Amino acid sequence: MEEFSMRSTLLVSAIALALAGVSMTAMAETPAAAPTADLATTQLPRTVVPSHYDVAVVPHADKLSFDGKVTITVDVLQPTTSITLNAIDMAFSSVHLMPTRLRMVIADPKVSVDAQAQTATFTFDRALPPGNYKLAMSYTGRIGTQATGLFAIDYDTKAGKQRALYTQFENSDARRFIPSWDEPAYKATFDLEVTVPKGEMAVSNMPTASTTDLGNGLVRVRFQPSPKMSTYLLFFGLGEFDRATTMTDGTEIGVITQKGLASQAGFALESSSAVLREYNDYFGVPYPLPKLDNIASPGRSQFFSAMENWGAIYTFEYALLLNPTISTQADKQAVFNTAAHEMAHQWFGDLVTMRWWDDLWLNEGFASWMAARTTEKLHPEWNTALDAVGTRESAMSQDAAVTTHPVVQHVETVEQASQAFDSITYSKGEAVIRMLEGYVGADTWRAGVRNYIKAHAYGNTQSDDLWREVQAVAGKPITAIAHDFTLQPGIPLIRVDAAACSGGRTTLKLSQGEFTKDRPHKKPLSWHVPVIAQGIGGAPASTLVTDGKATLTVPGCAPVIVNAGQSGYYRTLYTPAQFAAIKGAFAKLAPIDQLGLMSDTWALGMAGLQNASTYLDLVQVAPADADPQIWGEIADTLGGLDNYYRGDTARQARFRAFAVKRLAPVFARIGWEAKPGESDPVAILRTQLIGALGNLGDTGVINEARRRFAAQEHDPKAVPAALRKTIFAIVARHADAATWDRLHAMAKAEKTPLIKDQLYSLLSYADDDALARRALDLAVTDEPGATNSAGMIGIAAYQHPEMAFDFALAHRAKVDTLVDSTSRSRYYPRLGGASFDPAMIGKIKAYADAYIAAGSRRAADAAVANIKYRMMIRNERLPAIDAWLAKNGD
Repeated sequence: MEEFSMRSTLLVSAIALALAGVSMTAMAETPAAAPTADLATTQLPRTVVPSHYDVAVVPHADKLSFDGKVTITVDVLQPTTSITLNAIDMAFSSVHLMPTRLRMVIADPKVSVDAQAQTATFTFDRALPPGNYKLAMSYTGRIGTQATGLFAIDYDTKAGKQRALYTQFENSDARRFIPSWDEPAYKATFDLEVTVPKGEMAVSNMPTASTTDLGNGLVRVRFQPSPKMSTYLLFFGLGEFDRATTMTDGTEIGVITQKGLASQAGFALESSSAVLREYNDYFGVPYPLPKLDNIASPGRSQFFSAMENWGAIYTFEYALLLNPTISTQADKQAVFNTAAHEMAHQWFGDLVTMRWWDDLWLNEGFASWMAARTTEKLHPEWNTALDAVGTRESAMSQDAAVTTHPVVQHVETVEQASQAFDSITYSKGEAVIRMLEGYVGADTWRAGVRNYIKAHAYGNTQSDDLWREVQAVAGKPITAIAHDFTLQPGIPLIRVDAAACSGGRTTLKLSQGEFTKDRPHKKPLSWHVPVIAQGIGGAPASTLVTDGKATLTVPGCAPVIVNAGQSGYYRTLYTPAQFAAIKGAFAKLAPIDQLGLMSDTWALGMAGLQNASTYLDLVQVAPADADPQIWGEIADTLGGLDNYYRGDTARQARFRAFAVKRLAPVFARIGWEAKPGESDPVAILRTQLIGALGNLGDTGVINEARRRFAAQEHDPKAVPAALRKTIFAIVARHADAATWDRLHAMAKAEKTPLIKDQLYSLLSYADDDALARRALDLAVTDEPGATNSAGMIGIAAYQHPEMAFDFALAHRAKVDTLVDSTSRSRYYPRLGGASFDPAMIGKIKAYADAYIAAGSRRAADAAVANIKYRMMIRNERLPAIDAWLAKNGD
């Protein structure tokens, strides 16, 4: 699953968008085995295990309900008087148990549903002897309006309102669709049959096996049997769809869209074809299903953008389709990355699945790394190799706080499993894999991965199963390193205590501590840290820091960069003299090392390990013709620093004058208009700089955005597609009442869901308090659509956290319906997380005490920690920035 995140580097566009060889037959016949205590956690009794589900569903989209029948082939492993499985929001009309071989009659059981435990228990009048049985159930269930279980998406078209149905089961919502053993280690095969309106397309993991016309406007569609898989990977979709297809390596690849939008699926289809060829080769095991669809859905979720259902990936339209009127180069790259991420899961997650949610990172961290690697390889013109630094920073931002957790984390409840989908799981997981691949070598890493996939196909694993396979090939102590970085939280800090040159070689003395942004006196943990260092213009050298110390000799006497290439997951702290030498040679550094140095400098300054203004020293020496992504990072960081001055007009004005003065000449080189032959990173930088300058109050950029917005009705070229979201976001942020009303009218009139959703999101972006309040009031009406409203409140919270948090709590009964139940523990605290007000800490704690289980308060604790950190930055770090500006800003 691709987690939705609003990274500040893409704030303007993100707000505009969201404000994101083995035989299956043979495997199917493998006897079921019970998960055992040493293999996997379970919340269900271990006495009964499923091997096959035969499911028949009749959805009633108009009534938001469905009828279901399922016969589950189960093995009773030891005598028991009851069978307990997962079920939620279901009513059972009949339950029968039939032995397949034993000659016995079994009276129908007593049915007991535990809503809190999300289980149904069937109790029999006598103990069931071990053996094979068929458990048959008839039941009814609910169709929701948020992306959990079977749910409906309503959307506008030129022909009128439409409703489509989809399923979303990760992490624990298959139990809303089928009474089931809804845990990843209970793998089984599935036969799915649906009775649906004639003329609508039904889609599932496997191709259609048969379609029977029932003669009453309905058809019965039966799909081919699935491979052995976890329940959360089952998928069903239904609606008025189009399907574009291509064949690659014997697999039919499809992109399914709402009717009329197949033309926007071309890039996704082309990308999927290229990625499938690459993955068939990389994994050494061909994709095992006959087809691979990617289903584009209108709407959105606050917590994910796509889901890796085996053979039927589900993706929201904004992350899959390219609309020629609004899509940008950044969107194109995001579409490719999302497809590559979800397709990596077809092997790493679907074919081989973690045993329990403790090892969720095995799915998500690996898929994120694989997507980044594949994007870099197949599209070198995008220069996405530099994105590795941003990925690392995303993880370190969370990992440096008191509320962090290990990559491999203990999960006990459904709600805790939902909270596991975070930047530690995704981004730190990706960064650690990148570091380990760099340590053992790319070919060795791939050989280990291939062995892992072959050894565990159609099974379940834990992290050590991967380390074991890689270490066997590598012959290096990878497990010790991997354990340090995945079984304990936190970030190593490598100090360069001394650097001395003699005989044309520089010897570094290194020591290892721990970087933390909110615990300056914390006793550091210990890691085995792979370190690569390189003198500027010289050859790299490497060592493994153990027991907190290491000495490393680097060829040459030039200033030395530690973590050269930025593959390591650690921060580097130089002495002032070393840093001064590196700063003097900044223009000679490789762009990825420029990014790494700037990121470390910012974080170390904010943590008080060096002067907070040191980052601005690097901004001053950055060449105007530096790599576009360097200036994108600078624009992003200056925008974040500007936010710390929010509410302090005079000090903010001085900072903004400096920031605009530094960014404006770079933007002048690029300009508003795209130039023939310009690189893709330059096209992205243009939108970043326009957005940053607009947010910094640059009157020239704001006025030009307003001019173009006003001129679009009579000049189609005034708002080119590549700049539409950026221009609209600036106009929305600086809107007056008349402009807000115009945007609102445009939103109501728009018939394309992707654009309509964007316009409603923009209404929440206003700086003006009164307009933000109007957006919040609108969000709790039916007008924006069930999947837009929660996002509107979240966007308003970025500039108005106190207002948005108080509003959401005042309308909690309504807002609860706009967010799926297991995500509320994350949603509400996040609304207040951007506050500087100490009172917000008490409000979040009070909400957590009242509404969040004691073991599920990580998001609330993180929001509180973030507020404390923001207050510390404002009080203790901004004075150093002010002093620097007084000296250098004019």
